[in-house]
Amino acid sequence: MLELLFNFILFLVKTATLVVAFIIITAFIASLIGKGKKHEEHLDISKINDNYDSVKDTMEQVVLEKDEYKKLCKNKKKALKAEKKIEAQTKPNLFLLEFDGDIRASAVDSLREEVTAVLSKANSKDEVLVMVESPGGMVHSYGLAASQLDRIRQRGIPLTVAIDKVAASGGYMMACVANKIIAAPFAILGSIGVVAQMPNFHRFLDKHNIDFEQHTAGEYKRTLTMFGKNTNEDRKRFQEELEETQVLFKDFVKTHRHQVDINEVATGKHWYGSDALKYKLVDELATSDDYILSKLDTHNIFKLEYVSKKPLSEKLSGFLGNVLNMHR
Repeated sequence: MLELLFNFILFLVKTATLVVAFIIITAFIASLIGKGKKHEEHLDISKINDNYDSVKDTMEQVVLEKDEYKKLCKNKKKALKAEKKIEAQTKPNLFLLEFDGDIRASAVDSLREEVTAVLSKANSKDEVLVMVESPGGMVHSYGLAASQLDRIRQRGIPLTVAIDKVAASGGYMMACVANKIIAAPFAILGSIGVVAQMPNFHRFLDKHNIDFEQHTAGEYKRTLTMFGKNTNEDRKRFQEELEETQVLFKDFVKTHRHQVDINEVATGKHWYGSDALKYKLVDELATSDDYILSKLDTHNIFKLEYVSKKPLSEKLSGFLGNVLNMHR
């Protein structure tokens, strides 16, 4: 059985080597083909009010009788001429941003550009609504994402976060920055905790007389290792690092959500929206759709999306870099 497992590991190593070699060759060919092609980046801005008016008009055209629809159109044109200029000057703006998070919080690159664009125009009379969806991930990556949202708060611009599905762990770290958090009744929130895990192959390597050496400078440069022998002291230090991170996480949530009992909610447990409201992790139960609809008559609503299109060669190079980093 152990021999079979050893052969399987060797097979995986050989396969990984072939895959890396293939990616390098493909990246080189793609760089030659795509030579001269630039990294395309731009900001898409659309006015939600116009989209909604178009949908509403289509519904009215189908539902109403022909004469009723014509009469309605005439009344709309008169009202539009009289109010369009005044509304454009007096209505505050609602800026919509979306954050769809993975374990690396890679969407933070787009988020920072979108926030910068909003800050170039928004003032304290406006509002920013960020729709967050994330189960969490790397601490430093989500810390940066939360800091991007905090830029909005620091400028005195009202910030609302909407959670339709999930904002747990790092996702909730982002959400708690907001002045107001709304969540769908069955959205998943919380999970204020830290987790880390890794396999250890030391006994397997030792069984097959395979030596593993690791050299470090600095007492805490490495704690647990995947291939060396872990000691109780290594485990203790690793646990201390997790506890330190948890303290920082708890302090961060408490700083932005004074109303929560941090010791009660910072257990790593998650809650559905309706229960999260009881623990004051959110302020209101509603979907992002309902919240946007409630602002249609009072705000000019703009959706921002930063689009970044990388050439194939750049995508492959980035993927190769991630693969190599995983094996360091």
